[in-house]
Amino acid sequence: MLNQRLQQKLLQKLSPQQILLMKLLQIPTIALEQRIKQEIEENPALDMPEDGLDNKDDDDFGDVDDGPLGDDDDAETDEFKDKSPEDEFDFNDYLDEGDIPDYRLTVNNQSPDEEQRDIPFAAGTSFQEFLTAQLGLRDVTEKQYQIGLTIIGNLDDAGYLQRDITAMTDDMAFSQNMQVTREEILEVLKVIQDLDPPGVGARNLQECLLLQLRRKEDHHPDIETAILILERYFDEFTRKHYEKILKKTRITEPSLKGAIQEILKLNPKPGDSISETTRQNQYVIPDFSVRNIDGELELTVNSRNAPELRISRTYLDMMETYAGNKHSKGKEAMMFVKQKIDSAKWFIDAIKQRQNTLYVTMKAIMDYQEDYFRTGDETTLRPMILKDIAEKVNLDISTISRVANSKYVETPFGTFLLKTFFSESMQKESGEEVSTREIKKILSDFINAEEKGKPLTDEQLTEILKDKGYNIARRTVAKYREQLNIPVARLRKEL
Repeated sequence: MLNQRLQQKLLQKLSPQQILLMKLLQIPTIALEQRIKQEIEENPALDMPEDGLDNKDDDDFGDVDDGPLGDDDDAETDEFKDKSPEDEFDFNDYLDEGDIPDYRLTVNNQSPDEEQRDIPFAAGTSFQEFLTAQLGLRDVTEKQYQIGLTIIGNLDDAGYLQRDITAMTDDMAFSQNMQVTREEILEVLKVIQDLDPPGVGARNLQECLLLQLRRKEDHHPDIETAILILERYFDEFTRKHYEKILKKTRITEPSLKGAIQEILKLNPKPGDSISETTRQNQYVIPDFSVRNIDGELELTVNSRNAPELRISRTYLDMMETYAGNKHSKGKEAMMFVKQKIDSAKWFIDAIKQRQNTLYVTMKAIMDYQEDYFRTGDETTLRPMILKDIAEKVNLDISTISRVANSKYVETPFGTFLLKTFFSESMQKESGEEVSTREIKKILSDFINAEEKGKPLTDEQLTEILKDKGYNIARRTVAKYREQLNIPVARLRKEL
């Protein structure tokens, strides 16, 4: 049964301008430049003045007079004096032209003998292409070559073959209609494992390390001992049970230490050695810069965050021209121009508001962590959460989060992500509140200074922190240690 009823609701929705601002806030500086270029391409009413075009009055070459000109030259000069690039385009031609045939928009004026001046670009060789090129130089049959291509295609980025051999035989049967046996694949796999870099094509870490050791030309006693340890006592080695290895192998401690040093020289991920050459470098452009000038902190915002944008003069003139035009095409043109101008105004306002939001947020963070920005000592960092800064600048917590998660600040002590300055608080026995980052710094310093032969356990670290007034539980110490990417004491042990 259908019913009609009147219901009143109170909803809060973001306007298109607010959505645009939120999207602009969360992107870093280098992405903002691309976003502005995209907006200029999509909206012809938005314009960015080029260098030197805005200061024509200051141009040193504007009033140069090379000598007296004739009457014809004066007439020609007067004819083009008042013309601007905008005058060369008449909007009436656009309205009256209608549909333009495709052949009038096609340009074919290049001769076969014309020299092509293309800009070259550098492209690296991928890991799979590097191995395929080596496989083509080996003495293998056509069938073995196809099997080798399948194996190379199944290698992961680290250079390991994680795919099951039986599954590969089924894949080749269905996708390439090629019947191969497990033995044939294993035979070609040995060829792949003999390619560079050493260790490629291994099915696990143990096999990868053994392949690299066996490829070494100089098999001195330390390498022979390392092969023995990896072949028979790999589990004990990964758990660093060196006493068990010494007892079972009956080798001396210097020999074990030399073998371990040889193993540590190996590359556990051979594929990365090739991938690094083709991987693009990631550059960080700081959004802020904090400098200590004669004891005073000075904050500057990257000028790329506030580019000079303006409304196109051509579109403003169009809007004035067709404001009173009642012709149907004139109304359509008027609506189009108005829409583009409004969109450009919103974008310019959003950029300005973004600049202001970035400045007030970073200023609040700099004032809150003033001691750190003066000294660079991490132990001086105060506990700070998003709510603390949001209350200072009178903005929403989500806005502060967008700024902190993607912006970098350049300081005399390095370039850091704003998010790293935020940390939870913990109370000492004296009642003083300290940052968890301060505790992590103290924890890291003690681990770095420990005796590597007898590393400190989590229980010992807990007692040390308690002696310094940081009353935290052992599980909390373990959590902070994992956040610092520090392994447990047993795995930090060295001979």
